[in-house]
Amino acid sequence: MAKKKEKQPKRIYRSSNRILGGVCSGIADYFNVDPTIVRILWILFSLAYGAGILLYFICWLIIPKNPKQKWH
Repeated sequence: MAKKKEKQPKRIYRSSNRILGGVCSGIADYFNVDPTIVRILWILFSLAYGAGILLYFICWLIIPKNPKQKWH
Protein backbone atom coordinates (compact mmCIF):
# COMPACT_ATOMS: atom_id res chain seq x y z
CA MET A 1 0.00 0.00 0.00
CA ALA A 2 1.11 3.51 -0.77
CA LYS A 3 1.43 5.82 2.18
CA LYS A 4 -0.86 8.80 2.14
CA LYS A 5 0.84 12.14 2.45
CA GLU A 6 0.10 13.72 5.81
CA LYS A 7 -1.95 16.85 5.34
CA GLN A 8 -0.48 19.79 7.22
CA PRO A 9 -2.94 21.89 9.22
CA LYS A 10 -3.78 25.24 7.68
CA ARG A 11 -1.79 28.03 9.35
CA ILE A 12 -2.34 31.75 9.40
CA TYR A 13 0.53 34.00 8.33
CA ARG A 14 0.96 37.70 7.77
CA SER A 15 0.97 38.44 4.06
CA SER A 16 3.49 40.50 2.09
CA ASN A 17 0.44 42.06 0.36
CA ARG A 18 0.21 44.57 3.16
CA ILE A 19 -0.76 48.10 3.99
CA LEU A 20 0.53 48.13 7.58
CA GLY A 21 1.72 44.79 8.86
CA GLY A 22 -0.03 42.27 6.62
CA VAL A 23 -2.43 41.11 9.34
CA CYS A 24 -5.68 41.76 7.45
CA SER A 25 -4.39 40.34 4.18
CA GLY A 26 -3.06 37.29 6.03
CA ILE A 27 -6.47 36.72 7.60
CA ALA A 28 -8.07 37.20 4.18
CA ASP A 29 -5.71 34.61 2.67
CA TYR A 30 -6.57 32.17 5.45
CA PHE A 31 -10.33 32.51 4.88
CA ASN A 32 -9.95 32.93 1.09
CA VAL A 33 -11.72 36.31 0.90
CA ASP A 34 -10.80 39.74 -0.45
CA PRO A 35 -8.42 41.65 1.89
CA THR A 36 -10.46 44.83 1.42
CA ILE A 37 -13.45 43.17 3.08
CA VAL A 38 -11.35 42.16 6.09
CA ARG A 39 -9.87 45.67 6.34
CA ILE A 40 -13.31 47.30 6.26
CA LEU A 41 -14.66 44.89 8.87
CA TRP A 42 -11.61 45.52 11.06
CA ILE A 43 -12.11 49.31 10.82
CA LEU A 44 -15.81 48.97 11.67
CA PHE A 45 -14.97 46.75 14.62
CA SER A 46 -12.37 49.26 15.79
CA LEU A 47 -14.79 52.16 15.57
CA ALA A 48 -17.63 50.27 17.25
CA TYR A 49 -15.76 48.65 20.12
CA GLY A 50 -12.40 50.42 20.26
CA ALA A 51 -10.36 47.27 20.89
CA GLY A 52 -9.57 46.66 17.21
CA ILE A 53 -6.44 48.80 17.15
CA LEU A 54 -4.92 47.07 20.16
CA LEU A 55 -5.93 43.66 18.78
CA TYR A 56 -4.31 44.52 15.42
CA PHE A 57 -0.96 45.27 17.06
CA ILE A 58 -1.17 42.10 19.16
CA CYS A 59 -1.83 40.09 15.98
CA TRP A 60 1.06 41.89 14.28
CA LEU A 61 3.37 40.64 17.03
CA ILE A 62 1.97 37.11 17.30
CA ILE A 63 1.21 36.07 13.70
CA PRO A 64 4.43 35.07 11.87
CA LYS A 65 5.42 36.25 8.41
CA ASN A 66 4.67 33.87 5.56
CA PRO A 67 7.97 32.06 4.85
CA LYS A 68 6.90 31.34 1.26
CA GLN A 69 6.60 35.03 0.33
CA LYS A 70 9.30 37.57 -0.43
CA TRP A 71 9.34 40.43 2.08
CA HIS A 72 10.83 43.83 1.29
